[in-house]
Amino acid sequence: MTTEDRAGDQVTEGLRVTHDDAVAVLTIDRPEKRNALTAGMWAALPGVLAALAGDPAVRVLVVTGAGPSFCAGADIGDLLGGPDPEDPMAALRRDNLAAQAALRDFPRPTIAMVRGHCIGGGVELATCCDLRFTDPTGVFGVTPAKVGIVYTPASTQALVQLVGPATARYLLYSGELIDAGTALRTGLVDRLLPTGDLAGEVRRFAEVLVSRSALTQRAAKEVVAAVAAGGDGEARAEEVAARWYRETVTAGELAEGVAAFTERRPPAFPWRP
Repeated sequence: MTTEDRAGDQVTEGLRVTHDDAVAVLTIDRPEKRNALTAGMWAALPGVLAALAGDPAVRVLVVTGAGPSFCAGADIGDLLGGPDPEDPMAALRRDNLAAQAALRDFPRPTIAMVRGHCIGGGVELATCCDLRFTDPTGVFGVTPAKVGIVYTPASTQALVQLVGPATARYLLYSGELIDAGTALRTGLVDRLLPTGDLAGEVRRFAEVLVSRSALTQRAAKEVVAAVAAGGDGEARAEEVAARWYRETVTAGELAEGVAAFTERRPPAFPWRP
């Protein structure tokens, strides 16, 4: 059940949503457990994300953790909690994959703002965001080998797309933690900010995204996803790009962008999601 907290925050199963103009912030709010997600939190995530996706005022989503950590993964106490002794993780795996899909398919730009521990399911959430920003406190690990879990194909694909097969094998085989500098070098994160600059730079960059064409961003998100999927992705990407190009002309997006550039003024793009 969702309740209204002070200052208009929405709190659902340890997931807190705040709004700052067109930027929504989804905070994993269980700092006493380094923001490890319970089974209930995984199950609640798709609904929280659907509500944000359905809000046309939300132009950018920032995902972060309360306190000094981003997310230490799934609560280990839930790993064997299912009723089927032959597959005790069935329900948790289902809800985990649904949460990942909901974040990956979120229709507007998403940024993971990572401090401290980003482990296991935390990496899964971060890799489902479009961009990942961290500071020197960031510590990253993909740890199924430590507890005997088989990493799902969807999670593996997302990891390989960011860091490549060799680094994915290193992380998956060993379960070792890497620091923020290594995460940046391998492509696991996009920006490494100095201590104290993370929140301010994420906010600044989110405002840049808000000022750009939402239609262009939506098109780019769909095209990149199609290309990254492989197979017949290039053909799908051509179809997606052509569809969105027609829309940018019809909606007046292109005309406004050209006019604003010519007149040396900020554009007022008309298209809304």
